[in-house]
Amino acid sequence: MDSKFKNRVREQFSRTATAYVEAKHFSGGEDLEEAARLLQPTQDDNMLDVACGGGHMALFFAPMVRQVVASDLTMQMLKKAQEHIAEEGLIDNVIFREADAEDLPFPAGSFTLLTCRIAPHHFPDVPRALKEFHRVLRRGGRMVIIDTLLPSDPEIAEFFQTMETMRNPTHVRAYNEDEWQEMIQDAELILQEMLIIPKVHEFQDWVKTAGLNRTQIQNLNKFFMDAPAAVHDYFKIESFAGEVETFTDQKLIIYATRKEKEKK
Repeated sequence: MDSKFKNRVREQFSRTATAYVEAKHFSGGEDLEEAARLLQPTQDDNMLDVACGGGHMALFFAPMVRQVVASDLTMQMLKKAQEHIAEEGLIDNVIFREADAEDLPFPAGSFTLLTCRIAPHHFPDVPRALKEFHRVLRRGGRMVIIDTLLPSDPEIAEFFQTMETMRNPTHVRAYNEDEWQEMIQDAELILQEMLIIPKVHEFQDWVKTAGLNRTQIQNLNKFFMDAPAAVHDYFKIESFAGEVETFTDQKLIIYATRKEKEKK
């Protein structure tokens, strides 16, 4: 079942790879700036970007570090990310590797920095991925994970899980702060800081990235419009003439480290 699901992930993101590269909501944002602030990258750092998607995180950090390895489960996504970064010019320290986040093909202690942005909600086994992150991080290594925060209210959380699956069937689930904290600790990583920032989405851009057809977009729009008032308030849904224009969700930024080597 796991291999079948991951093949579905590959199919989904191969089909939408170009849209992910072009997506405005991935190309910049406060979350990238906060990640850099937390990680404090230097030219001595060797960085792994897990589930790199369109390569936006790798491109952002490349000038700040010695090398970035951009990894992704989907080869077509890697090809598009490589093209995207090559088009930017002057970036020659990013290499690309096909890799499963839950079974990374790198030796232990290979990286001083690790990032993973808006991807864990697609992982079937996040705790296993986190143990892999711990393994490939060098002692004292730093890590930032960014993902959508699961709302604490059960009704709003149920809406969120449903709408994410309607948009992209490879969505597994999002997690709340307590769940993330527990998973980080179970992976023997040291949680340093967690912060939440809002992210405004243009509805049409958001659905375009997932490659939805007209009927699917209409169904998702109706699901938003028919949602209870509490959902409209939480997601700050803005609409005009029955069409969703924007909504706002919450991104959780997790900064954690691997334990330093004990001094004798």
